[in-house]
Amino acid sequence: MADTLRDLLRTTSLPRLEARMLWQHVLQVPRAWLIAHDTDVPAAQQLQAYRALEARRLGGEPMAYILGTREFMGHAFSVTPDVLIPRPETELLVEIALDYLDRLAARLDAPRRVLDLGTGSGAIAISIALARPDTQVVATDSSEGALAVARQNAHALGARVEFLRGSWYDALKEGGCFDLIVSNPPYIAAGDAHLAQGDVRYEPLQALTDGADGLSDLAAIAQGAGGWFRQGGALYMEHGWDQAAAARNILRQSGFVQISSTADLAGIERVTGGLYN
Repeated sequence: MADTLRDLLRTTSLPRLEARMLWQHVLQVPRAWLIAHDTDVPAAQQLQAYRALEARRLGGEPMAYILGTREFMGHAFSVTPDVLIPRPETELLVEIALDYLDRLAARLDAPRRVLDLGTGSGAIAISIALARPDTQVVATDSSEGALAVARQNAHALGARVEFLRGSWYDALKEGGCFDLIVSNPPYIAAGDAHLAQGDVRYEPLQALTDGADGLSDLAAIAQGAGGWFRQGGALYMEHGWDQAAAARNILRQSGFVQISSTADLAGIERVTGGLYN
């Protein structure tokens, strides 16, 4: 007798939640349908498709790359191995940016302008643009593959973002000016063991590490920011769990004031920023 969906979910080596997600992807059905039809017997072609995805996951490939999407700030973002997988802790950076933009609106008549450096999938820039559609958002990345994913996401989600290719500020046109700069740059040290563990093994190395101590890109962004602000401005950067003090020092040495670090839900200082003096 052929196995039902219930049998297949019970006997898989994957965690049950992941197996359900793969079956939903194969069958293109919501979770409620899968539960209501757990006595159905999948067709041979469907079972073959599932087994192929199951093998990829058992081999360690991230679910986000297998499914091709990851939720961030309530939106479904397409992801490929060209971009980092958006993570929940990065939503803190977006929330801080939105709060700053709201406070800025009370004293600024002109449209607010935001720059996202190293945009990857576009998750940060697009989330800001969707939440504050009256804001002008520019995003840069040195990877054409990443920009292709970001542009696809912006189109699919209906966000207005200008994407430019280049390393950090090199992508910008002369004379650009912004009220807020945000970034989730590579901040893992080159020798960190985490680069060879878990999902990180499959993500683009250049988006994870600066090839040095994990602080050089944070410093480059802070040191180069001053010439791109419109009458002051603010910079906020995501960083590693143990880099908050170093990030504050980098900002201080780069001419920023009112510097502070914000902790995520786990109590880890994850985002550091300040105002340009």
